[in-house]
Amino acid sequence: MDPRQRSTDPAPPVPTLEQLRHVVNNYPLIDNHAHNLLLPTHIDTVPFESITSEAQGRALRDTFKSLPHLRAARQLRQLYQCSEDADWEDILEQRIEWLRSDPEKLYAKCFAGTHALLMDDGLAGPEKVYQYDWHDRCTKAATKRIVRIETVAERLMESIVRDGTDSDLDHPTYFTDTWLTFTEEFEREIQEAIQDSDVAGFKTVVCYRTGLDIEPDYEQAARDVGHPFERYVERCIRKRKFRIERKALNDYLVLRTLEILSERIPPQDPLGLAKPLQLHTGLGDNDISLRQSNPAYLQPLIENYSRVPFVLLHSAYPYTREAGYLATVYKHVYLDIGEVFPMVSRDGQKAILRQSLEIVPGSKLLYSTDGHWFPETYWLANKQFREVWLDLLTEYVEKEDLTPHQAINITKDILFNNSNVLYNLHYQAEFQELELTPKSLAWRSQPTSTPSQPAFPPPPPVPSENDQHRSPSFPPPPRVPQVYNVETFESFTKENADVKYIYVQWLDYTATIRTRILPIAEFTSLIHSGSRIGISKGNTGTLQNDGITPAVNPVGQIYVEPDLRSLRRTHKKDPLPSATVLCFWRDEFGHPIRECPRNNLEVLVNELQYNHQTSLLCGFEIDVTFLKRNTPPKNPFASSTNSSSDNSFERYTPLTQTHAWGTLTPEQWLQLPLLSSIATALEEMGILIQQFHAESGAGQYEFVLPPLPPLHAIDTLIQARQAIAQIAALHDLRATLHPQPFPGIGTAAHAHISLDPASQARDMQFWVGGVLRHLPAICAFSMPEAESYGRVVDDHWTGGTWVCWGTQNRETPLRRVEEGRWEVRCLDGFANMYFAVAAVVASGILGIRSAGVGEVYLQKDVTVNPSLLTEEQRQALGIVERMPRTVEEALVRLDADGELREAMADGLVYDFLRMKKSELEMLGKMGKRERREWLIERY
Repeated sequence: MDPRQRSTDPAPPVPTLEQLRHVVNNYPLIDNHAHNLLLPTHIDTVPFESITSEAQGRALRDTFKSLPHLRAARQLRQLYQCSEDADWEDILEQRIEWLRSDPEKLYAKCFAGTHALLMDDGLAGPEKVYQYDWHDRCTKAATKRIVRIETVAERLMESIVRDGTDSDLDHPTYFTDTWLTFTEEFEREIQEAIQDSDVAGFKTVVCYRTGLDIEPDYEQAARDVGHPFERYVERCIRKRKFRIERKALNDYLVLRTLEILSERIPPQDPLGLAKPLQLHTGLGDNDISLRQSNPAYLQPLIENYSRVPFVLLHSAYPYTREAGYLATVYKHVYLDIGEVFPMVSRDGQKAILRQSLEIVPGSKLLYSTDGHWFPETYWLANKQFREVWLDLLTEYVEKEDLTPHQAINITKDILFNNSNVLYNLHYQAEFQELELTPKSLAWRSQPTSTPSQPAFPPPPPVPSENDQHRSPSFPPPPRVPQVYNVETFESFTKENADVKYIYVQWLDYTATIRTRILPIAEFTSLIHSGSRIGISKGNTGTLQNDGITPAVNPVGQIYVEPDLRSLRRTHKKDPLPSATVLCFWRDEFGHPIRECPRNNLEVLVNELQYNHQTSLLCGFEIDVTFLKRNTPPKNPFASSTNSSSDNSFERYTPLTQTHAWGTLTPEQWLQLPLLSSIATALEEMGILIQQFHAESGAGQYEFVLPPLPPLHAIDTLIQARQAIAQIAALHDLRATLHPQPFPGIGTAAHAHISLDPASQARDMQFWVGGVLRHLPAICAFSMPEAESYGRVVDDHWTGGTWVCWGTQNRETPLRRVEEGRWEVRCLDGFANMYFAVAAVVASGILGIRSAGVGEVYLQKDVTVNPSLLTEEQRQALGIVERMPRTVEEALVRLDADGELREAMADGLVYDFLRMKKSELEMLGKMGKRERREWLIERY
């Protein structure tokens, strides 16, 4: 080409602030540090407000008044298209509506503009979160893994010592053999990950465990690890606790990983460097040592491993300048500017970005969200970063520190290019530049969809008031927030078209089932309108016979809300073609009432799952005594005498007499039609019992229910008990849960509760350090009547009289069946089971909270009948107190147990105690026989 011709060509247009704005707002990003989303089954186990704070527990309550939260709430109103005056509860309700109506559209909006995710998938197990590759549907490119080395090591150790016992620790070669196996397997895992094309890099959370003051010399680290490793192995075997938090061992893992990475440089890496190692620095929850999270501690380590890229995560906040210094003076150190979006206020974010740019080259900064659990965390981080970044760059351009062209280049580097090169991803950014024409700016037309585009294409912009012809990304919010999952209800009615009535039920403080019967048309209207059933607050404070107690509040309403998860059709012998549903209590604004028995339990179960990564299954045994009703004899000489004054007359007698545990005598065989009717009725309701058999007492049988999550298990228990009582009534029998309807007949309501994950360490924390410690107070809920304590005796397999636990020991109130599975034996049919299980869960949480490293539990496994031990023998096993011998004693223990009262809803405990006092006064006025018959008829 003629040079003179070239000189006459027009110069390319100079980039403008408008083009810079377009790039900042629309350039695709590679998120170099993210985490998995929660499964729908676990989405309610994490407080949604945690998206703007690292606080936990009670400290999280104050986040609602923080600038990060208030700003995020305003932006979430835009995401969900709420009104400007929507409060946090409105936002949560609208969010639930989006998740119910079309969750994929919500994911699409939250991940719009994200080209690829690099995901640390070691934050939670597969039972809680989606697998890393599930997230491919949200992005243009496949998700890559970031391997968390501590998770690798802990899972290896759990596998290696799975069958280890205390006796193994006495063998001199055991520790050496375990160390060799552990190190070999750990190296093999890291080597395989290096070769895995799905693995982009590695990560360590040593900052959380023992701090960043890591021993920089590998040989010294190897010499230091011996004794700490032995102590770690002992804890793994004795406590089944595998978390690695011993400095020498944590340091060794980091050094060993760096050694392996240094030795295995991928030949295709253009930088001649290993796969990167990400290090958590700075910003974290209260588990972290703030001083030890300063990345300045890493300088000697960085110098020793110059071929391994170090990525300092989370802006190292509040040590951003220290991290920036390291990223500037070392070629292999990079600064990630994530997590502060949306965890820090706008001004704070701007200050952090300023500090990052003070000396750090734009080629050493990496974008990330630290998105986790909820898709909204990705959306907020993306939105807030682009807003603040544009504001800062515009300022620099206007002050002539940068040109628009330079600002555009650094934006593309941070959002996409730097991660693409560092992690050797070979991705291509798909982006439409903003063209300049002589007259105006114009957008290029969008390309036609191709198979390489994301499964969820980005939705169109939210329409403005002057742009009503566009379709919104979501349907407009409902006028009334959706309370119920209408699809669940419609699916139920489609499968059960003959149902004409719904029993709307709830369990009150006295374990009495309260019921409203609604025609199906009225119930359908209630569901579709999002309505509830109003009852007087006073109804929650009345006794079984509606007697008034001091807990009665005649002012105000409670709103009963059916929980459609418990919707179940009744058995075919019910006179109404019907279904039954259990309920929550709500206030006038629809907010949960913590004193509601079901809600109190759900809150505690969620806390256990979220804060302590432990879930539960409950399996109940229904022990029931079938009684025949006797006709009182006529007394011609005393016409005014009623039957209850005749002390020789027994209103009830057991159904069978030739009876023993596990037997099927001819007399019992004649009752098979009754038992068959019950089993068939339960099956019709979708309750598949595992087995049923004769129990020890005359007329007594046991029906075993399958293990289920706590709330579902108790709902099923209540519905099964009702069916049993109703079928028995059709046979002119009374089925009673009374714990001792006659001398020698003891009826329990044992619960088998399993912890997941199961481990010896968690068993000791939850059951011994928690439940056993608070057991006398728990008895107020689990054995709430005077008659309950007739079973607190020794040598009858009823749990005994001592506060203790034992493996397969039926003379202890807590029987350990196997690792992770325990049986609560001090429990009977009088209990409101929501309360009883909630008290167990609350106590277990208290035990987990108080557990310390290396804690020694004084209460040992009791392998004999504790009543046969001497005082000295009991002391040696940590058996120091007896079970309550009366309900009054149990109530006193509950009243005095401030920890348990605080862990549960204190108003609940307060009202329960007041109602029990009134109930005991009422029952105390009855004669012994009258009282027994009164309770038999009600339970």
